[in-house]
Amino acid sequence: MSEHTSPSPQSNYNTIAIATAEKLSRVKKAQQPAQRASISFDALFPDHNRIPVGIAQEYERMGHQPVSDHLASLAEADGAELEHLGTTLGTVIHGIDLKAAFSATRIAFLRQALLERKVIFFRDQHLTEDRQVEFARQFGDLDAFPFGKPGANPFILEIIHDELSPGSENSWHTDVTWMECPSLGSIAQCVECPPFGGDTLFSDSHAAFLGLPERIKQNISTLSGINDYRVFLNRGGVRVPEDLANEMKAQIPFGVAHPLARRHPETGKIALYIHGGFLRHDSLFDHETGEALGPTASTALVGELLKQHGRPEYQCRFQWSMGDIAFWDNRAVQHYATSDYFPHRRKLRRVTVSGDRPY
Repeated sequence: MSEHTSPSPQSNYNTIAIATAEKLSRVKKAQQPAQRASISFDALFPDHNRIPVGIAQEYERMGHQPVSDHLASLAEADGAELEHLGTTLGTVIHGIDLKAAFSATRIAFLRQALLERKVIFFRDQHLTEDRQVEFARQFGDLDAFPFGKPGANPFILEIIHDELSPGSENSWHTDVTWMECPSLGSIAQCVECPPFGGDTLFSDSHAAFLGLPERIKQNISTLSGINDYRVFLNRGGVRVPEDLANEMKAQIPFGVAHPLARRHPETGKIALYIHGGFLRHDSLFDHETGEALGPTASTALVGELLKQHGRPEYQCRFQWSMGDIAFWDNRAVQHYATSDYFPHRRKLRRVTVSGDRPY
C-alpha cells in the first residue's frame, strides 16, 4: 500500500470485526459459571436447539464412551477391532471371519455389541445363503418373509433394484411392524453393488425418543397405533386378487397394535417405535383407557413423529461393498436405504431374526 492509499472498506471492516470478537469473548468468559459441570441440559440446549439433547442423554447413559469396558474386553479377547461410525450407534467389527466356526464366546460378544451399538457391520464376508442363515440362527429363531422374492434358502429375502425397479426403501422405518411379534433384528449382505451410491443410513431410536419435546414424550407414553401390510397388497402396479388377499388376512393378522414408545426387552431403554408405511396414521389410541385420539389429532401427531429419525445427529451411514454385512436391532434403530444409484443394480440378501411382541 502506498503512503497515499487509504485503507479499503474491507480492511476497516476486518479491523472492527476482530476487535469486536475479542471484546465479546472477554464478556462471555467473565459470565461463564465457575462450575461448568453443573450446567443443566436445559441451559446448554435452549428451546431453539433441542435436537442434540437426545444424543447427549443417550451418550451420557452409555458412560460417555462408545462401548462398555465389558464389551471392550470381549472384543480384545476375540481379537476384534471396533471402528465406530456414530456417537451412540454403528460399529464396524474388524478381524472376524463369519465363515469360521461359531463359538459361544464369539456369539456372546456379537450379541453384546449389537445391544450396545444397535447396528454392527462386517466387511468382506461373502457368505453363501445357507451360511448367512446359519449365522442368523445363532441369535434366535427366524422369520420367513411372505411378501418378497425368496432366495434358494426360504429364509433369505432378495432385495433387488435396477433400471426397471428403482430403490423404494428410501424412508425411515423399522422392519415388519405389521407382525404381532416384529423381528429382533435383520442381517443383510450386499452381493451386488452399484458403482456409486446405495448407502444405508441408521438412526438411533433411543436418542430419537429422548430428543422429543417433553410434552410429546408424555403424550405418546400410553399411545399405540394399528399397523398392517396393506402396502404389499397393491405394490409396483401389481394388485393382489381379492380372494388371495382375504386368504392372507385370515392366516396372517391384518392390523396389530403396537406402542409408539417401546421398551427394549433386553436393555430396558425406551425407543420411538413407528413405521410410517405400515402404521395407520389415523389409528392412535390410549392403550390404558382404550380411548381413540381421533383421526385429525392422530394424523398430526404421526406427522411430527415421522420427522424425528431424520435428524442427522441421531444417524450413522454405511457405504456397502460386495460381501459386507449389516446386522441391526429393529428394537433400537430405524434405517433408510438411499435410492441414488438408478439405473444401476443393487442386490442385498436379508435374513430376519424373530422377536417379541412390543410393550
